Amino acid sequence: MNSGGYMGRVAWVDLTRRSVEVKALDTGLAEKYIGGSGLGAKILYDTTDGRTTDPLGPDNVIIFATGPLTGTPAPLSGRHEIIAKSPLTGIYGESDCGGMWGTALKRAGLDAVVVRGASAMPVYLWINEGQVTIRNAHHVWGMDTYAMDPVLKGETDPKAVVTGIGPAGERLVPLAAVMSDGKDGRAAGRCGLGAVMGSKRLKALVAHGTAKPAVANPSALTESIRTRGAAIREAAKGTTDYGTGGFMATSNSLGDLPIKNWVEGEWTAGAQKLSGQRMAETILVDRYGCGACFISCGRTVKVGSGPFAPVDGAGPEYETLATIGASCLLDDLEAVARANELCNRLGLDTISTGAVIAFGMEAVEKGLLSRTDAGEVDLRWGSADGVLRAIEAIAYRRGIGDFLAGGVRRMGTVLGPEADALAVHVKGLELPAHDPRCFASKAVSYATSNRGACHLQSGSHFFELGITDPALGVHAGLDRFATEGKGALVARCQNAICMWDSLKVCKFLPFGGGQLGDILSWFNAVTGRDLTMDAFLATGERIFNLKRLYNLECGITGHDDTLPPRMFVPKKTGGSAGYVPDLKTMLDEYYHARGWTADGRPTPATLRRLDLVAD
Repeated sequence: MNSGGYMGRVAWVDLTRRSVEVKALDTGLAEKYIGGSGLGAKILYDTTDGRTTDPLGPDNVIIFATGPLTGTPAPLSGRHEIIAKSPLTGIYGESDCGGMWGTALKRAGLDAVVVRGASAMPVYLWINEGQVTIRNAHHVWGMDTYAMDPVLKGETDPKAVVTGIGPAGERLVPLAAVMSDGKDGRAAGRCGLGAVMGSKRLKALVAHGTAKPAVANPSALTESIRTRGAAIREAAKGTTDYGTGGFMATSNSLGDLPIKNWVEGEWTAGAQKLSGQRMAETILVDRYGCGACFISCGRTVKVGSGPFAPVDGAGPEYETLATIGASCLLDDLEAVARANELCNRLGLDTISTGAVIAFGMEAVEKGLLSRTDAGEVDLRWGSADGVLRAIEAIAYRRGIGDFLAGGVRRMGTVLGPEADALAVHVKGLELPAHDPRCFASKAVSYATSNRGACHLQSGSHFFELGITDPALGVHAGLDRFATEGKGALVARCQNAICMWDSLKVCKFLPFGGGQLGDILSWFNAVTGRDLTMDAFLATGERIFNLKRLYNLECGITGHDDTLPPRMFVPKKTGGSAGYVPDLKTMLDEYYHARGWTADGRPTPATLRRLDLVAD
């Protein structure tokens, strides 16, 4: 296989033995599983046991993987993937991250780092020009991620890029994120992978180097970027101007926001107060992008005075504005910005954190938790003080925070059947801020996503917003409430996204009119391969099914491919009032399109077709 796009080396680190071995990348695996998510899934499948591996035990591995496009000029390719068995869900876990760390790892001469075992003391990995060393991290253990970043750069290289955990990960909080790029606050937030690092006493990975991945056909890549780049940049201008917060008003009008723990259908005044437009008028001081990005959705915000100061760093994204804002009925932008900064510093997933706080607020309202139980945390709707205190309590496992830290599935189980109805999750992962009662395809997408509820692992709702892509059979915008064809659509989209996540391309490309054909052309130009679209999507299908096989090992069945009860209760107001998804019809169609049995298992014929029999 042509080596374009790959550095050809993977570091295998055993923290128990304090050993590092840098091995050649298995080109056969790279051909079948590409990189990023696909390569990481294969390594996890081969090195852990879904039945017996403890997510917080030394036998779990955590994989930091780039894709063949990472570090190249291919647009929106500055990303990396982190993969491990999840301590929050107990199944396959992965989280995608932007920023510059993935590019730095490639420049350091590696495609991936695989870490197993557990150190007896806090350590970090210094990855420099192809060499990996295990260093003492006692002096940064306990630091938040913003404080840690300059310290580790100061003792390694000022141009290095740091990814690591905060106090939440150190305390094995199942909601813990892995944070990159210091105050830019790039997060691998989902699935609690920061807790996996914490269980290994691994504080950070610091990457630096000057190497660059080769591009097999640079003229083809340059021409594609030249002809498509300007159009993508112009079409994505709204995201550049207002960031992901610019979606708040549209999301509210569609009935997509998770208002009051998914109960209410509209929140117009609150959505306006938290919008990207409002942010641009008030606390915004700069915009930034990840590696090879010309959209620059990142926001730098500053709050210098008032009750929520200081804030100085990454601004809240849509998911944070919606889950910590709308879901908790907190409509003060400066308060949400402060909450976002606390989560970034302490290393918490803002989606799951907002979800557990909203659950707690509803549980107090309904008398399922008492104010005595909540202690110093004011779990009343809209309480900024309550949200901020809850975040710190979760990260440090103090008082009620230790209970909230377990995630909504555990909270519902502990409090009993009435509280269990408030727990909005799929397979243990809290729903992100898009409502399956707003987009029919989102229902089957959430139900079948390999990591639990996820808005990023199919992207099918883009087509229900009017985006098209002929490669996926979508030539015109789709009715967002229609059922027919949505199961098959989600299967196709998941296959495509598996390639997206294995190549490492940002999901915002479609907002600029970018399509799957663009990504395939970049992949072929960078690697020198000549994949057809059918072969490209079949590779994604193989990757998706491998993750499903891992989850079957973990005990997942078709019974788990469902939605929480609240998603079958129609909202009374707003743009999605009265609708609930017909999940069974879509799921039957989905299983048929996948070549799975009625209980959600890939058939032997499907496994043979995808060359997964030996796996």
